[in-house]
Amino acid sequence: MAFMPCFYVPKRINVAIMLFMACLLSYMMRVNLSINIIAMVEDSASHNSTEGAAALPDYGPRYNWTQQDQALLLGAYFYGYMITSLPAGTLAEMMGGRNVAGYSCLVAGILTALTPAAAAWDKYAVFAVRFLIGLMNGVVYPCCHNLVSKWSPPEEKGKFVASLMGGTFGTVITWPLSGLIIENMGWDWAFYIVGIFVLIVVAVWFYLVADTPAQHSTISIKEREYIETSLGDTLSNKKKWPPYKELILSLPFWSLMLLHYGSMWGLFFLITATPKFLSEVLGFNLSSAGFLSSLPHVARLICAFGFGSVADWIRSRGWWTVTMMRKAFCLPSHILPGIMLIILAYFGRDPYVCVAIMTISLGFNGAATASNLANSQDLAPNYAGTLYGIINCIGTTPGIFSPLIVAAFTKEQNTIDQWHWIFIIGAAAYILPAIFFWIFGSGKIQKWNEVQTTESREDIVNTKL
Repeated sequence: MAFMPCFYVPKRINVAIMLFMACLLSYMMRVNLSINIIAMVEDSASHNSTEGAAALPDYGPRYNWTQQDQALLLGAYFYGYMITSLPAGTLAEMMGGRNVAGYSCLVAGILTALTPAAAAWDKYAVFAVRFLIGLMNGVVYPCCHNLVSKWSPPEEKGKFVASLMGGTFGTVITWPLSGLIIENMGWDWAFYIVGIFVLIVVAVWFYLVADTPAQHSTISIKEREYIETSLGDTLSNKKKWPPYKELILSLPFWSLMLLHYGSMWGLFFLITATPKFLSEVLGFNLSSAGFLSSLPHVARLICAFGFGSVADWIRSRGWWTVTMMRKAFCLPSHILPGIMLIILAYFGRDPYVCVAIMTISLGFNGAATASNLANSQDLAPNYAGTLYGIINCIGTTPGIFSPLIVAAFTKEQNTIDQWHWIFIIGAAAYILPAIFFWIFGSGKIQKWNEVQTTESREDIVNTKL
């Protein structure tokens, strides 16, 4: 009999931590350009005409990139990200989420470290590098959802999904750290340090993560049996192509896709635009802009675990059906953030009031762990990675559109007045999908989750819900 230590850390906790870290890496590589680019351009942050002639700080080489060039470079990541998000879930289901996510992060980390060399060559080289980084990182979240479906007992689903908020923490630490690195070491090191960190974490990922509990070399028999028993017959080990026809005809799936799109619009808008807004419109310096830009994401991270734990608690008590719970949590995850953006559009004139409203708005969106981020696990555990890959592909487009919308509204003048309609658009993107989900959304396991034709389990599932 193998020796078992007296103090045994459940392997699913290690997996959850590494899911958190994989998402953190993905977002570090995603958001670093949003603040780094301010130090990379010649025409950065001129707050008023009296400061326009002031010498720019020497953070390294500066490039003559227009607002449109900057919008193109900020959106490049999302072009690549959108492409691989679509097949990523199926790749994870066929090849295993561990390897697909791990090797993709490895390549993306190397490309991140090469970004300064690309910038010295040409802006289109930067576009290509950012496109490829997005192409690699597009698989991470669908792979993580695939791993959650195999490692998470239903009563722990909210906390497991909340571990995917590692991306939010990646934003939280990247912006202020990048600001400090840029001001003390130059903007090139803001890319190098991220690349080195990615390589270290990827090595740990391959050591600790397995595709399933059965494939983990050091998991206890008791823990493996607990996970497999709790998942029951909702999950199959048989590999099969996803039921794309049934997906296209499924209103619950379309409701989820729209709900996720709204959440991603608000998130990506704040990721790509907040540093620019705080630095160029509200007048904060780079380190302050980086710190203040991270506050909404700190709130989202904390609230995500809070709302996820509350959802697990409600589910364990059996008070609500899963459908009722998902719809109820749309109120904090979508409706309230949208209302906060409307308030920001009409009353956000003081810099610190703006930061406070943004923080409250994105904080409430942390409830996405109990609404759109968890719903793919509800509808089809066997194809959770595929479902999330599809909705994430569509949900990536705000990362392309929002910088272009900001550039269009601020082309002639960049003041708080030009940002009014940008915030109104964001509010509509939050609220309208939530209303659609209230009407057509579901938390029930769908019939097309079945991998093979067997006796119907629908009635059994419905009694649990």
